[in-house]
Amino acid sequence: MDLVEVSPNSDPPVCRIMDFGKFMYEQQRKERKARRQQKTIEVKEIVLQPKTSDHHLQFKMRDARRWLEDGMKVRIRIRFRGREIAHSDIGRARLEKIIGEMKDVAIVEQNPLMEGSTMLMVLAPAAEAVKKKPTQPE
Repeated sequence: MDLVEVSPNSDPPVCRIMDFGKFMYEQQRKERKARRQQKTIEVKEIVLQPKTSDHHLQFKMRDARRWLEDGMKVRIRIRFRGREIAHSDIGRARLEKIIGEMKDVAIVEQNPLMEGSTMLMVLAPAAEAVKKKPTQPE
């Protein structure tokens, strides 16, 4: 048997007389179980250019909608090349259009932001959109 400090942050600190090996084993089991039950959120990315056609954009938005309904976050990046950087307003307008069409399934987690030669925006799934999705029978 060992004297084990169970709660060092409390005032006064709490100690118990117990088997230290068993205590450590139980702690590891609790941590492993908590890690297993944690939900990891995946971030998918869509890369566009200011010259991307509307038809191609519709394909990308359909993919983004599916990912958002599955509970994933979507990062939309518009990459400006060469002199396109002078027309960042075109990219911002395109991102605003995407926000308008996705507002039923997504919320804007990060507003359009210019980072170097790219404009970036992050969409997160709206809580009601994830709940609305029907579960598939197994």
